Amino acid sequence: MASSFIPPSFGRSISESIIPDVKTTLNLFGIHWRKVDGEWSYPVHSHPQYEMNYVLEGEQAFIVNNKAYQQRAGDLVLLRPGALHASRSGNGKPFTYFCIHFDMDDPLFLSMLSRMEQVLFKAGTGAAEQLRPALLKLVELSRGMAEAEGTSFAKRMGLQAAVFELFGQLGEACLAESGLHFKVSDQKAELARHIQNRLQSMVFQQFKPMDAHANERSLGIADIAADLGISSSYCNRVFKQVFGMSPREYLSVQMLHEAKMLLSDPRLTVNQISVILGYRDIAHFSRQFKRWHGQAPTEFRRLYMDSQASDETLR
Repeated sequence: MASSFIPPSFGRSISESIIPDVKTTLNLFGIHWRKVDGEWSYPVHSHPQYEMNYVLEGEQAFIVNNKAYQQRAGDLVLLRPGALHASRSGNGKPFTYFCIHFDMDDPLFLSMLSRMEQVLFKAGTGAAEQLRPALLKLVELSRGMAEAEGTSFAKRMGLQAAVFELFGQLGEACLAESGLHFKVSDQKAELARHIQNRLQSMVFQQFKPMDAHANERSLGIADIAADLGISSSYCNRVFKQVFGMSPREYLSVQMLHEAKMLLSDPRLTVNQISVILGYRDIAHFSRQFKRWHGQAPTEFRRLYMDSQASDETLR
């Protein structure tokens, strides 16, 4: 996809620095801090977004995919989309926690998060210590917004800026915790971004119905490689070096993201969603979604709606 920036054709540049285009969609859900008594508990649920849960005071007992975690003040829990989890007081006494649900389509950030197997990050070590200043800043901003009469545009932008600062630290922490380092040349990084832009345009263009041989054509990846004057194997290798996933995996992540967002809208039927996403029939979409996410679209929607209802009941 062509850059949106067209350099001037007149005059003469003495020096310049052009930053690559930034195209990131950020969705924030259910940001809140809450102080609860020792009898409080949250039932088993899941949601299609990542969740960060940070204990400010006291102790929280977390159950994530049937595994128990004891979370104390300063401890951070990071949950993947779809993880079944429940929580309660960890010692029968009141505690205070901060929670944020988020979804972002940046492939590098998603790649780093996907490599993190760890759920609980203990206070004073690694990621929890690195993220602590950004988390506390976000807590104070959210408290201020909650106490204000209304939420101004400037405050909302400030909140988003703080979230991006937090995610920057989270990305660095992911690299440090997993020992990953992206050491590639500027030329390869630029080529990978070109491939990413082309893939992104495939996702966000007006979807066209797929035919039975769509997968055999590698979802157009061979065409992208040919247009860029490189082989398909080199296209795959460079993209994976930079983003930690193959172009096909990237497309799957993006299509799953789109499907989740559409399924979160109760006004759309699953059949309508399958048409919007370009599938030839609902059965094909259902099979593909289950292959991506491990759940049928109807099951994902039911669990999402149940979690939303639980959130409203407990607020």
